[in-house]
Amino acid sequence: MALSFRQSEILDIARSEGRVVVESLAERFNVTLQTIRRDLTELADAGLLDRVHGGAVMRTGVSNIGYEERRRMNDVAKAAIGRLCAQSIPNNSSMILNLGTTTEAVARELLNHTNITVVTNNINVANTLVGNDSCEIMVAGGALRRSDGGLVGDLTSDFIGQFKVDYAIIGTSALDGDGDLLDFDLPEVRVSRAIIRQSRKVFLVVDASKLARSAPVRLASLAELDAVFTDKPLPDDLMRRCEEWETEVHVASV
Repeated sequence: MALSFRQSEILDIARSEGRVVVESLAERFNVTLQTIRRDLTELADAGLLDRVHGGAVMRTGVSNIGYEERRRMNDVAKAAIGRLCAQSIPNNSSMILNLGTTTEAVARELLNHTNITVVTNNINVANTLVGNDSCEIMVAGGALRRSDGGLVGDLTSDFIGQFKVDYAIIGTSALDGDGDLLDFDLPEVRVSRAIIRQSRKVFLVVDASKLARSAPVRLASLAELDAVFTDKPLPDDLMRRCEEWETEVHVASV
């Protein structure tokens, strides 16, 4: 499908924010509601979006978006989340950071922390923290996933099992409305579950667009976590559940 300029812009907005709304798009492009609905229908027919009441969301499926595109998506929000999360990580502590562009944003904010130990299965995190002379870096073994610098598999899980750290900082590909963390790759999920088991406190870093996405593999529930760091308030129902679970929710200023 050859996209028009407006349709390309609509797709970019959907990728950045997770969803688009007919009324706001019509106002943005100064066209009729019918024109936007037609655009969204054509994008849905091409397999690029899923229509929902009042707009559209990014198409869900069984494969993740490419790493380079994920790295660019919501980069301002991820940077703000990274700063806020890093503020809750004290000096003189140990932690595990897993795969994901938001955990990489946290790593960049740890460059000025002192006397910290970071265990990671993320080559990008390790390369970032090389710039902190006061950080001891432990890199997991395992099968290297060239697409994003991730190390996964049984060797990785076994390596993680040798540690007991103060904090885990984890990301996820999608956050379901019932509080489940979802991902695409079962070997990666197994490593993330090991990280949760081997950490005294677990922090999730996730931008709001993940609430508009889905993935087929369940990682954990927010009920198992200590805190969530995000860029927008969670939906009311999910906020109430977090209160019941005593899972803290921290919203970064973007």
